[in-house]
Amino acid sequence: MNRDIMGLIVKREDGSEIVNYDDPQFPSYIFEGWVKPNVTWERVPHFHEDIEMCTVTQGKMAYSVNGKTIMLEEGDTIFVNSNQIHYSMCIDDVGARYIIFIAHPGILNASVAVEMQAIRPIVENKDLPYLRFRDIDEMTEEVSRLMHTLPPVRHCAFEVTKQFYQIWDLVIKRSEIIGVLGPEEAPDARMQTFKNMMHFISNNYQRTITLEEIAGSANISKSLCNLLFKQFVGESPINYLMHLRARKVAEYLRSSNLNMTEIASLSGFSGVSYMSETFKKFFDSTPRDYRKQWREIAGNTDS
Repeated sequence: MNRDIMGLIVKREDGSEIVNYDDPQFPSYIFEGWVKPNVTWERVPHFHEDIEMCTVTQGKMAYSVNGKTIMLEEGDTIFVNSNQIHYSMCIDDVGARYIIFIAHPGILNASVAVEMQAIRPIVENKDLPYLRFRDIDEMTEEVSRLMHTLPPVRHCAFEVTKQFYQIWDLVIKRSEIIGVLGPEEAPDARMQTFKNMMHFISNNYQRTITLEEIAGSANISKSLCNLLFKQFVGESPINYLMHLRARKVAEYLRSSNLNMTEIASLSGFSGVSYMSETFKKFFDSTPRDYRKQWREIAGNTDS
């Protein structure tokens, strides 16, 4: 795991996440984490080829998947399918603790037959963006048990693979029960259009860009652009842009010694004052206070 990007969701130009795998040679990430309001990994829309699972171990939280909010109680688990636009969020000031498991489905591809029979029918099914395992589901306790076994073996590829197969078996069974397994279908056009606009923003956030340009990058109207952002991430295109810029500021504050003027310029802000105002809106802290707090945390971790 790269410690320099812990707590950050780092994206490629197309908006997909670069997952901070526990081992660069094995595509899985397992962590016992927490979420509270205004942390850098809350409400960050992203997607990746990996599947993502989260079991709530304390408190309550929620996930947004393709614009739909899924509430999660203690003991619940959510499965987020490959390439879905999603993010975690707080629903109160207390926050929640969880176990998260992100893994590339290719881990399970023992053969072409397995891929065709058990993997692709899940990951390429547009009718299966997520599954929620909760107390009314007889499989919930078993899924939770398997998730709890993962953190101690996170650096053992064989043990993770073994547990992943058992979890996948439950995903398949749950999918069959709710009747979503079916033939391969083409990806949803609206989602691809939205991903194209995410890509454009990621490539151009350092300069002044307008709503018209964002919509034009996908060859759609401004009204449809607004509608798609509201559907998939629950905010306007411009708010999404400002949120992205604020997260870039947070990354520079945590990983560099650049001054505020330099950070503002690199993050697409016209000046330090505007940057500070926007940053405080999203992180409830000034940039200087955020850098100071992060350095104190980093210092305590290294000691």
